[in-house]
Amino acid sequence: MAIKFQYNKTSLTNLGKQLKVRQKALPTLKNKEAALRASVLVAKRESERLAAELEDALKRYDYLAALWNEFEPGLIRITDVRMRTVKVAGVKTPQVDEILYELMPFNAFVKPAWYADGVSILKELTRLGIESEVYEEKRRILEFNRKKTTQKVNLYEKVQIPGYQEAIRKIKRYMEDEENLSKASSKIVKTRHAAEEEEEAEG
Repeated sequence: MAIKFQYNKTSLTNLGKQLKVRQKALPTLKNKEAALRASVLVAKRESERLAAELEDALKRYDYLAALWNEFEPGLIRITDVRMRTVKVAGVKTPQVDEILYELMPFNAFVKPAWYADGVSILKELTRLGIESEVYEEKRRILEFNRKKTTQKVNLYEKVQIPGYQEAIRKIKRYMEDEENLSKASSKIVKTRHAAEEEEEAEG
């Protein structure tokens, strides 16, 4: 990225300000990147843990497979998944607050004794599935923001800060050369003038 500038004091001041802004922001960005990197790992591990827990639970209840045929479809259903927004390293992420279920009334005297357990099992399985999905979404959001932050860190560190420093050096060098030329030319003028005055005095 080429930095546009002019060889004057105004441009030098502006570039100096831009450089300071980036140098000041860089440590904060690096901290944010590190925090996001760690948060991505936490969300990933949590999603994987919940998915593994769900798999274990499904295996654990495998022996009930034949009984599920007696279970009424539509006996229990999810009516709502209440979410809230939680900030992780300054990034808004979703979190499950509460899962609401609707249970159809059933006669406990007529239905098998394990019906109540079946309802609890289904609640547990759906909770694990939903929370695992939400953590996966959280990981995706955090990873997206981590990549954006890394890009900004690289832009500042590798492109903009060195670019501004180089531009400032060029302007300063140019201004010093201008000053030296100006001094040299005024010296020549003075010498000439003095020589002319000498000539006139001699003449």
